[in-house]
Amino acid sequence: MASILRSPQALQLTLALIKPDAVAHPLILEAVHQQILSNKFLIVRMRELLWRKEDCQRFYREHEDSVVSASREIAAFFPDFSEQRWYEEEEPQLRCGPVCYSPEGGVHYVAGTGGLGAA
Repeated sequence: MASILRSPQALQLTLALIKPDAVAHPLILEAVHQQILSNKFLIVRMRELLWRKEDCQRFYREHEDSVVSASREIAAFFPDFSEQRWYEEEEPQLRCGPVCYSPEGGVHYVAGTGGLGAA
């Protein structure tokens, strides 16, 4: 099912992390996923990973609420993702639609492209 977004404002990238206790319970994970979708967030990349305790501690120690921090964190989780390319090429198409959601890939994509982005 395609939806058309018509927003005069540029989309912003947001990194969402789902903690292990939520991921461990499929019903909770699905509820979190549905909440993200029902709030009209577009999922443009998705990745599952398992971190050691030390990795988590370092990540949260370095975390700041800033655009620079968000860019650094997105790059850490998605090393092949080009934020500049996304804003130049994908963001305008996703903002103006039509947009589809792929349950198999867990991401939104521009209708007619077949989908991109699941890592």
